[in-house]
Amino acid sequence: MTTRRSALGRDDLTTWIEISGPVKGDAADAIADALLEAGALAVDVADLHAESDAEQPIFGEPGMPLSQRWADSRIAALFDGDVATEDIEALWQTLRDDVNGDAVVLGPHEFRVVPETDWVRATQAQFEPIQITSKLWIVPTWCELPDPAAINLRVDPGLAFGTGTHPTTRLCLQWLSDLPLAGRTVLDYGCGSGILAMAASALGAAEVIGVDIDPQAVETARLNTAANRLTASYAVSDAEINRQFDIVVANILAGPLTVLAPAICAHVKAGGQLALAGILPPQIDRITDAYAPWIAMTVIAERDGWVCMSGTRAP
Repeated sequence: MTTRRSALGRDDLTTWIEISGPVKGDAADAIADALLEAGALAVDVADLHAESDAEQPIFGEPGMPLSQRWADSRIAALFDGDVATEDIEALWQTLRDDVNGDAVVLGPHEFRVVPETDWVRATQAQFEPIQITSKLWIVPTWCELPDPAAINLRVDPGLAFGTGTHPTTRLCLQWLSDLPLAGRTVLDYGCGSGILAMAASALGAAEVIGVDIDPQAVETARLNTAANRLTASYAVSDAEINRQFDIVVANILAGPLTVLAPAICAHVKAGGQLALAGILPPQIDRITDAYAPWIAMTVIAERDGWVCMSGTRAP
């Protein structure tokens, strides 16, 4: 690590300079593009009122553009520490002149020195062991086991969705923990990291299969399962699992869950149980209607604004 004089006029161990300020509505996208074109290493747009009573939740589905923006955002751009603040300031003022008319769209700026950081340690510090039930924990590999006598699934945050931190994952884990799994078959539909498949295996299921259309997710699930010395198999195509199961769990999002209702229900045995998560309260009726031809789904739990629905296929 070297000591360099920052563009803010002081000696410091620095690598980056951040310039940030408030912006109104849809202008954030165009301003972010302009900052990147001008040499910003990264640009972040966030709710200006985040972590306050005025915070505005915006939900979207992976791979789909957002249909709305925050009314008031904070835009922050990161520049190399060798770039003169005068140049960055001039760029900001040019953008203000371009977008501001009778109303202020892009507000005044602030500078912040971003010090050299051990990002691995900083990231790891955000993740701690998660207790799902008295007998089930999700534990990152760098943490000590909080309860060695419990089932401890070792899963690190990575490329695949599902490490136990999201409310929908926890809802599904709780549902599985409450079921008698011994001797039963389980399908994790949209397995992500494999966390639900691994939990089912650890909780005593006789056979567990996970499926996901993302090959990276399937590979991650296989590695996680092997690292935990559990038994589960994985597939990247619904066609590879042309059979039915005692228990099916699908933690995806309402859009895919609606479209995939016939395929998911086809995997549930007569008398078998199904749980769905990734659903917001306004989407409950849509899911209920989509699954009604096969299974009557009802809300069984809610956590942090997300719901879990469950039902049993008629014998």
